[in-house]
Amino acid sequence: MVWAFATAGVHADKLFEMVENEAVQWQLRDFKPQGLSNMVWAFATAGVHSNKLYEMVAKEVMQRELREFKPQEISNTVWAFATAGVHAEQLYEMVEKEAVQRQLREFQPQNLSNMVWAFAT
Repeated sequence: MVWAFATAGVHADKLFEMVENEAVQWQLRDFKPQGLSNMVWAFATAGVHSNKLYEMVAKEVMQRELREFKPQEISNTVWAFATAGVHAEQLYEMVEKEAVQRQLREFQPQNLSNMVWAFAT
């Protein structure tokens, strides 16, 4: 839902706050990779800052070790962290290792561009 509001450029601070509270309460365990990626992308795109949410997403992503994440979900996640100005060195290191392990073959040019930009930021 927050993805749609962010995409449309609609400010919905109360909605983002409620989503953040729910996500923190449920500790993100029921989120699929796309849901995690879309959520941080939406928060970053909308300019909504939530250190707790980003911290929890980074922790959840690292626990899952990126195996179940598609290339776009990986690149959108690190793009969101970089856009939000959130430094998550361990997450970035894991993304780098995963990209190398996959030998970049699975990544589309836009995925690679997003990741390189995120690393440079």
